[in-house]
Amino acid sequence: MKQKTIIIIGNGMVSHKFCEKIRKKDKVSKIVVFGEEPIRAYDRVHLTSYFSDKTLNQLYLAEQQWYAENDIELHLNNPVTAINRNKKSVISSKGLQLDYDFLVLATGSAAFVPPIPGVDKEGVFLYRTIQDLDLIKAYAIHAKKGAVIGGGLLGLEAAKALVDLGIEESTVIEFAPRLMPRQIDDSASRTLQTKLDNLRLTCLLQKSTSQVLGDDHITGLSFSDNTQIDVDILIISAGIKPRDELATACGLATGPRGGIIVDETMRTSDPAILAIGECALSNDMIYGLVAPGYEMAEVAACTICGEEKSFNGFDMSTKLKLMGVDVASFGDPFIAEPHARTILLDDAHKGVYKRLNISADGKRLLGGILVGEASSYNMLLQTVNNNMPIPADPEVLLLGEKNNSKPAGSGLESLPDSALICSCEGITKAQICDAVTNQGCDDFAGVSKCTKAGTGCAGCVPMVKDLIAHTMKQQGKYIRATICEHFNYSRQELYDLVKIHQLKSYDEVLDSVGKGDGCETCKPIVASILASLWNEMILGRGNDVVQDSNDRFLANIQRGGTYSVVPRVPGGEIHPDKLIVIGQVAKRYGLYTKITGGQRIDLFGAHLNDLPAIWEELIAAGFESGHAYGKALRTVKSCVGSTWCRFGLHDSVSFAIQIEERYRGLRSPHKLKSAVSGCVRECAEAQSKDFGIIATEKGWNLYVCGNGGSKPQHALLLASDIDSATCIQYIDRFLLFYIRTADPLTRTATWLNKMEGGIDYLRNVVVNDSLGMAETWEKEMQELVDAYECEWKVAVRDPEIRKRFVHFVNAPGEKDDTVRFETLRGQKKAADWNTLATH
Repeated sequence: MKQKTIIIIGNGMVSHKFCEKIRKKDKVSKIVVFGEEPIRAYDRVHLTSYFSDKTLNQLYLAEQQWYAENDIELHLNNPVTAINRNKKSVISSKGLQLDYDFLVLATGSAAFVPPIPGVDKEGVFLYRTIQDLDLIKAYAIHAKKGAVIGGGLLGLEAAKALVDLGIEESTVIEFAPRLMPRQIDDSASRTLQTKLDNLRLTCLLQKSTSQVLGDDHITGLSFSDNTQIDVDILIISAGIKPRDELATACGLATGPRGGIIVDETMRTSDPAILAIGECALSNDMIYGLVAPGYEMAEVAACTICGEEKSFNGFDMSTKLKLMGVDVASFGDPFIAEPHARTILLDDAHKGVYKRLNISADGKRLLGGILVGEASSYNMLLQTVNNNMPIPADPEVLLLGEKNNSKPAGSGLESLPDSALICSCEGITKAQICDAVTNQGCDDFAGVSKCTKAGTGCAGCVPMVKDLIAHTMKQQGKYIRATICEHFNYSRQELYDLVKIHQLKSYDEVLDSVGKGDGCETCKPIVASILASLWNEMILGRGNDVVQDSNDRFLANIQRGGTYSVVPRVPGGEIHPDKLIVIGQVAKRYGLYTKITGGQRIDLFGAHLNDLPAIWEELIAAGFESGHAYGKALRTVKSCVGSTWCRFGLHDSVSFAIQIEERYRGLRSPHKLKSAVSGCVRECAEAQSKDFGIIATEKGWNLYVCGNGGSKPQHALLLASDIDSATCIQYIDRFLLFYIRTADPLTRTATWLNKMEGGIDYLRNVVVNDSLGMAETWEKEMQELVDAYECEWKVAVRDPEIRKRFVHFVNAPGEKDDTVRFETLRGQKKAADWNTLATH
């Protein structure tokens, strides 16, 4: 191949991708990159994580030596200032002049700043570069009230940044009547706004900012409707404008509203100059996402190397998580009658909105919107992009198969090999499957390194992992889900090893079957396994330092930095004398009291120093830990049953107490909840629990693997009309099977959904003893029951453990004086963030 000189102006993500693509195709040409920032290319998609969990080094797209290894000449902090098309040369701000054979403009875009009086005041920032973020971070230290102008994708990302920086009161201001107006509809916007309101992020819609208030620095904003708000820091994220000034200056054709006009090969009006990314105007469209920019980079590399490839538009589907809220749109999200049929799921209670647009003949999915829950996004997107047929009852796409029995990864086999799984890198199903089948990759890290799938926006990662598992299963390979780099075992394998070797502490486990120093992933998993196996005091044997934060202090940390106290009330039954003690303790320590949905009394607002003394009084009155802080049995809820209710068939209270006292303190991969109902009227809501029991005329029905929460699921019938002893036998077997085989932090419902054979297989194991483990599991459960001791009873009697419960090691008696409370209906509550700002 003849050597050429290829100059790239711009050093962002798309420029970097072009360098990768062109160097793969052309090993000999000279490649020169000019960037105006003083640092090398970094990940702008995950820019907000710079405020939370990522450093600049983690955001870089390549190490410094990568440029030398690929013979790429990089000029940082040295933007090109002029292009001479006649001489085919460029000149930089530092006076460097170079000739080119091909010039690639990857100048990106700049923030659009509305012409608002006062936008030049101190405390007003843009949100585009690392330098912008450094300035925001430095200024935010002294700010308490923040605002963002712009309620689109970037605006909401900027709002998240303010939250991550600890700004106590933040407001999003949007001129349009809804948030994310290009991606979601009015109903979806309302759902999203409710979610953000709950996170204390105020959204002002249809607001036109008329002035930035303040003298030298910002103090507030006024609006055209004569209202105003106080603001200490403002981020403007009201849209982008393509950086086309160099192109305009050298006479290249640009659009009437900006953007460098390109054809399908990414050539501009000058065939020696190409444009890619957010500066390029393709078919009257500026693409503001990274995936189409990467596709443009591929097309431009092909054009320069004489290969045929064209850019003919790009799917703008997107999925992101905004402050923990899933938001996604795909295909045509807005098409409506008479061109399509619309299926809606609008659950205001759970904050979930889903919209599917179905073709008029009901045979194809055209697009949709997902807010609040978007786990099905990847498969729905593939269904649209590959024009795949949909079920005769298309609502299944929203609600899932009956009883959630559809196996994980189902539908993958129907995807064509050409299906684009990773749009950022242009990786197809066939390429991912080939990496697994022919290149020896058996996990996501290996496939990602081999294909680069999932290295862009990361939205495709769940589907890539499903494809890997699906392909390996087709090949008959064993799929191992190892815990982390320090333990090359699954949780189930590690559980067995700890049991076989009789290991009792984290250090013993790490020394015997692990490697390295451990991490925050494996420590709580091993701690959970040890507690599940031996039922010893979790803070003993040096295991205190590996527990989750709540387990470490035997209490849930709450808003404001205080802790909750939750004594066990088996079956919800409590003696009046114990009620009086709870009241006395709450008054003595100034605690907020609430009866929970699990039939217990929670006490909130306890200082760390006071926890041992509080529990000492409660234990003296006969209470014990309710394990609200642990991955353990929480409650066994009950109705009054036959003792009082005229419909009750059996004594549900007594049975609930028996069940709760049997399994109290049992540690498991996730929390466990149970209930006993005295009749089919189900007042105790047994079918929404991990295991629930309902009285029948002939005995008890046992239901398993249900849960409430963000993804509620009804429990399924395991056995019917059984006596109390048999019911307990089956629960013993069920719980031990779950504890031994479930992945970390997996609820019983999810565990069952992933189980081959589903409830029928589980019934065969538990009821019919198909694995021959029933006797072993019952014996092991009895050993755990016999070993139980209340953790708080041990803690208050052990001087060494009591020493843990101090705010300040050098002043053990001092309480945290930064904790603030407010009064609510005669009780105290944690102070709101905006109230804290005044202290």
